Amino acid sequence: MNQNLAIPAAIVIAGVIIAGALFFSGRVATPAGPTPDNTPSAGDPNIVPPVSADDHILGNPDAPIVVIEYSDIECPFCKQFHVTMKQIMDEYGQDGTVAWVYRNFPLQELHPNAPALAEAGECVASLGGNSAYWNFLDEIFAIAPINTLFPMDQLQNTVSSVGVDVGAFNECVSSGEHRARVEKDFNDAVKTGGQGTPHNIIITRAGSIVPVAGAQPYAQMKTIIETIIQEEGY
Repeated sequence: MNQNLAIPAAIVIAGVIIAGALFFSGRVATPAGPTPDNTPSAGDPNIVPPVSADDHILGNPDAPIVVIEYSDIECPFCKQFHVTMKQIMDEYGQDGTVAWVYRNFPLQELHPNAPALAEAGECVASLGGNSAYWNFLDEIFAIAPINTLFPMDQLQNTVSSVGVDVGAFNECVSSGEHRARVEKDFNDAVKTGGQGTPHNIIITRAGSIVPVAGAQPYAQMKTIIETIIQEEGY
């Protein structure tokens, strides 16, 4: 049975303080873009959809610790957290202890191009596979780091740089075939308590559910993961 892991109070407090995109330009971010289902605003992290072969997974799919990130590709906090998670994967992904799952949570009200970039990423994944998807994210963030917006006129060149045929990509985007997936991810994020980005939920082989709010720094993520490893014996 899923259960919330008892982690140190300091971690929980830090998660509240570092609230990702919740406080952006001095106001609270309301999820926008796809229309959320009629779901209680508090959400419930315990209902996070299980990881499947359809997910974008970096690392060992059978890892005992999986970090699920609901993210906005244009969110500056998500770009910062992306660097953190790459460090985590360098340390804990090599031996298969931690895997990273990336799902869509585009906040259109704050980042107008976020839904389009989310759909673009899904097209890249469907045409080029998992590696192309992760390379696409890396390229997007390299071109538009932290507080810069991605220039949409460079999208096709970026797609080509990760080995995806641009013609097939354009057809995929025009068809809107992945819009439903982006909307589902968005609604799942809201249902599980997402109010800003990045919205993270750690799930473990033992069934623990650990919500982690916002762009936690590397040291904080390492503390959380080490706590799980010690308490669950991985």
